[in-house]
Amino acid sequence: MSMVFSAPPASAAEPIREFRFCRMQPSDISDVLAIENDLYPFPWTRGNFLDSISSNYETWLLRDEAGALVGYFLLMLSVDDAHLLNITVHRDMQGQGIGLLLLDKARAITREKKLHAMLLEVRPSNARAEKIYRQYGFTCIGVRKGYYPAPNNEREDAIVMKLVL
Repeated sequence: MSMVFSAPPASAAEPIREFRFCRMQPSDISDVLAIENDLYPFPWTRGNFLDSISSNYETWLLRDEAGALVGYFLLMLSVDDAHLLNITVHRDMQGQGIGLLLLDKARAITREKKLHAMLLEVRPSNARAEKIYRQYGFTCIGVRKGYYPAPNNEREDAIVMKLVL
C-alpha cells in the first residue's frame, strides 16, 4: 500500500515536495541501515529490522518523489496501545516536518486499529526529539532506568512517553 503526501516547502522559493509511504520490505534494509548507522551511535541491526518485518509490526518508509528514503518508523501493536519502536528522519531532511508526517502516519494506524494510546521511549540526551514529542501531545509517564546503551559501557535511562488518542 502506498500513499502520496505533499509537504509545504521550506521557503517560498522551493516547490512543494511529494512523499510516498510504503511498507518496509527486507529489500529496503540496506537503505534503512545507511540512515540508521549515520545517525545513531548504537543503531538497530539488520536483524532488528528483519525481525520487526517478520513479526508483522507496522514497518513504514517515507520516500520522496525520486524514490529516496527520507524516513521510517516501526510500530508494534498490542491489545490497548501501539509502541513506537523506532522513528528516524534522514539527517539532510531533519527540521522540514518529515518527523511530523511519520508521527501522523503512526497515529493514524493506531487509531485505525482502534487502540487507545501510543507509547515510546526517548533518551534524555535527545532533547530535540523529546521536545517534538511533547509538542505533538505526548506526556512523560515514567522512566526506564539503564534502558539504552551509552558510551564507555554505561547505560542511559529512557523517558517513557504516552499519547492518548
